[in-house]
Amino acid sequence: MFKIGALEKLIHELNRLPGVGPKTAQRLAYHILRTPDFSDRLQSALQQVQESVHPCVQCFSYTDEADLCRFCKDTSRRDDLVCVVEEPADILRVESSGVFRGRYHVLHGAISPLDNVGPENLRIRELIERVDAGLQQRSVSYLPHSDNEVAKTAPKINEIILALDPDLEGDTTVLYLAKTLVDKEVKITRSASGVPIGSDIDYVDDRTLGRALENRVEL
Repeated sequence: MFKIGALEKLIHELNRLPGVGPKTAQRLAYHILRTPDFSDRLQSALQQVQESVHPCVQCFSYTDEADLCRFCKDTSRRDDLVCVVEEPADILRVESSGVFRGRYHVLHGAISPLDNVGPENLRIRELIERVDAGLQQRSVSYLPHSDNEVAKTAPKINEIILALDPDLEGDTTVLYLAKTLVDKEVKITRSASGVPIGSDIDYVDDRTLGRALENRVEL
């Protein structure tokens, strides 16, 4: 029986990472071999992540703090404005704009029937619970099954911004959320998409150009 060598196994595992192709995985593997102490540091970092990082009990981003992430703990942010994103990394992209000062909610994906990802596989139920709790103005725990529950008076949410990817999965998720939240007395908006600043219209694809025309603004 053919036995996979240690190096080949390392390359194979690195190749399974998103965005890492076979050649990149090979370069990373050889870099690890050439830097002996890097392997120990990497192993230590991975172990620390597994032991200390967990979902925030309110927005479901990742944090290594007790219960709430730094964005949910920030008392200077608006409680009535919630930005819904697909992945935790999207929060940093929104933050880099410097214009959003509300709260976040991470779905951890988008509805994709082809990949067997439905609403029940995302943090949609928790989003609805946050909205309902704010309408009822009662004391709630955002993660009932958690041993470290955070009970607080839920703030009323006035607007939900759907900052999801402008692709088929993102559009499907936006339509589902809009339909689900239509009777919740909350304003639903979506981040605009269209021609990027500084780009040449000759190189913009038809879908992006169409979105730009649909989201046009009056001057």
